[in-house]
Order: sequence, then structure tokens, then C-alpha cells
Amino acid sequence: MATAIIRLDDGLVGKAKVIGQAQSRSAAKQIEHWAKIGRMMEDNPNLSYQFVQDALIAKAEKEVGELEAYSFGE
Repeated sequence: MATAIIRLDDGLVGKAKVIGQAQSRSAAKQIEHWAKIGRMMEDNPNLSYQFVQDALIAKAEKEVGELEAYSFGE
């Protein structure tokens, strides 16, 4: 992972600290999370926020092996 020093608005960092704490993330990880969602939303403007969030959860479940078989037509 690359490390870079960037300047961010104090209000954004403060909000990231609060929300990050509630979500068990550091401020930096919270900002990364917001950036990932923002990038996905810009790349896919027709998708809802809920769909993007569900896609991120599904990806995380796959990465840890929490998969269930899906049966069509049952």
C-alpha cells in the first residue's frame, strides 16, 4: 500500500474520526471507505447507495469465505 501525505479539510478529518470510531475504523480508513464508495458511485451513477453498500458487503463475505449457494427457481 502506498503512503502519501495529503492535506484535508479539518472538518472532514474530524467527521471521519467520529464516524470511524463508531464503525471501528481509524480516521484514515474511514476516509478510504468514503473514497471507495464515492468512486463506485461516480463509475456507476445509476446504482443506488444501498446497492453499492451491499456489493461491498458481498465482496467482503466472499473474501472471508462466507458464501451460500444460490438455487434458481426454488
